[in-house]
Amino acid sequence: MSTLAPAGHVCSMPEVSIDRVGDTDLAAILRDFSRFWGDREQLRPLHHPMFVVEFGDTALAARGPDGQVLGYLLGFVAPTRDAYIHLVAVRDDARDLGLARRLYGAFTELAVARGAVALKALTSPGNEGSQAFHRSLGFTLTRVEDYGGAGQARMVMRKPLRNLRRR
Repeated sequence: MSTLAPAGHVCSMPEVSIDRVGDTDLAAILRDFSRFWGDREQLRPLHHPMFVVEFGDTALAARGPDGQVLGYLLGFVAPTRDAYIHLVAVRDDARDLGLARRLYGAFTELAVARGAVALKALTSPGNEGSQAFHRSLGFTLTRVEDYGGAGQARMVMRKPLRNLRRR
C-alpha cells in the first residue's frame, strides 16, 4: 500500500509500511496482545476473525522493516456508507511514532475509494485518550445513552468525508 517514514520523529526504525492484515497476523497480534493493550483482556473478544476473513481488504497493519506488526486497524465500510473503525492499536514499543494517525490515513483512502461518506468509531465515555485522539483528527463526539445496551453509554465519534470524495 504505502511505505511511510515517521515524520518528525527520531527513532531506530527507518521505515514503516502499511498494508493489509494477512492470514497469520491476527494470531500474532493475539499472541502479543498485552504489548498492544496492556492488561485490558476484556478487549480480546473484539478481535473476531471476521474482521480479517470477511473485511480483510480494510484491515490494516503497520509493519516494521522486519515485517513485525507494530500497529493495526480493523474496520470496514458499512451499508450505511460509514467507514467504521472497530479497533486501532499500536505496540507499546512503537508508540509516539504517529502510527495510529497513519493507519487512519490509509483507512480513509480505502474508505473514500469504496464510497464511504464518513468515518465512525466508538469508545466508552471514560476513555479520554481515545476521545482526545479522535478530536485531534477532526471527529465530532456525541454521547449516546444505551448505545452498547441498557445502561451502556458510548461516545459515537464521526467525521464526514464529503471533502475527500472523488468526483
